[in-house]
Amino acid sequence: MFVSGFRSGRATILHADLDSFYASVEQRDDPGLRGRPVIVGGGVVLAASYEAKAHGVRTAMSGGQARRLCPRAIVVPPRMSAYTEASRAVFAVFRATTPLVEGLSIDEAFLDVDGLGRPAVDVAVRLRREIAEEVGLPITVGVARTKFLAKVASAVAKPDGLLVVPPDGEREFLRPLPVRRLWGVGRVTADKLARFGVMTVGDVADMPEAALVSLLGPGAGRHLHALARGRDPRPVRTGARRRSMGAQRALGRRPRTPRELDALLVALVDRLGGRLRRARRVCRTVTLRLRFADFARATRSHTLPEATAETPVILDAARGLLAAAAPLVESRGLTLIGVSLGNLRDDRAVQLALPLDRTSAAGRDLDGAVDGVRDRFGANAITRAVLLGRDQGPSVPLLPDEQDGLD
Repeated sequence: MFVSGFRSGRATILHADLDSFYASVEQRDDPGLRGRPVIVGGGVVLAASYEAKAHGVRTAMSGGQARRLCPRAIVVPPRMSAYTEASRAVFAVFRATTPLVEGLSIDEAFLDVDGLGRPAVDVAVRLRREIAEEVGLPITVGVARTKFLAKVASAVAKPDGLLVVPPDGEREFLRPLPVRRLWGVGRVTADKLARFGVMTVGDVADMPEAALVSLLGPGAGRHLHALARGRDPRPVRTGARRRSMGAQRALGRRPRTPRELDALLVALVDRLGGRLRRARRVCRTVTLRLRFADFARATRSHTLPEATAETPVILDAARGLLAAAAPLVESRGLTLIGVSLGNLRDDRAVQLALPLDRTSAAGRDLDGAVDGVRDRFGANAITRAVLLGRDQGPSVPLLPDEQDGLD
């Protein structure tokens, strides 16, 4: 891993973010979709073009609601292999621009261009032009002195835009923005701040740090106080391995039986286990994420006694978490279920450190055999009996550190 060095104090960090990525790939590959409202995914919206977003369509919305909002929308099935291929091509342009690239997801990254000897805005203009010409996709770029400011700038500049925040204009740029622009501020935190009249980033910046700490706790309070004042010392890190990976499934409003929820959980864990092994990693923490019909959320976590990549071990932990949350699910209704695997480590280091256990070795061998069949004959070539005949939802494109040999 390489970490970008001394910060010059100039606006030299780029946050590059593809616009409505899945939908943009569909519009690129089918000229008949260009300029028209496009929804990717039928049962649940995986992505929407800006033409569809103008009608109120949003990611994770039920397909029925999306079609009611935008009756003329064209609904297309997801093509995950196409999105992975497009991501590879975009990241190749990123790395041809600068060696200092930190991938955040399949469609966004930070780039540090401090050492290129050219104005960052010129680099950003060329980057956008090359991705448009070589990959055929629109991309928005924010340029600023820090990662946080660059990411906020790209969000403000969307779609298909470029925004530079000069160091002497940071305060003016940040202060009027809504408080949810701050990293770490979700609906619950925003509502808590609103009860005290804190609505904008400027309001947060004007609060004493001690008041924020008292309201939100030491970690969140200090973090938000620093961001609101433009302080973010984090450098761009190349080759950094993500510390967690996850998958989720939106369920719509229809009630689900315990058997259906178990099948959904099996599908999520089965898919995550394969991703974990392909990335040659192991996890120590299993987290269950739930969203209820009233839009409230809950998380439950379990720490395993040993790090593992074995699907049955992870599934047992996830099932235990779901069983413990059953009363909440029954009383409040469930609209989303997700699983994330945390405390990820390199599996080779773990295997060298642990004594050989025949049961664990047999589990790894079985998982490896399943992965081999799927790699050779496709993801649906072999599946668990509980998933036969069930819609398992779309697979997730490989993230940058899973697809580019960083592992």
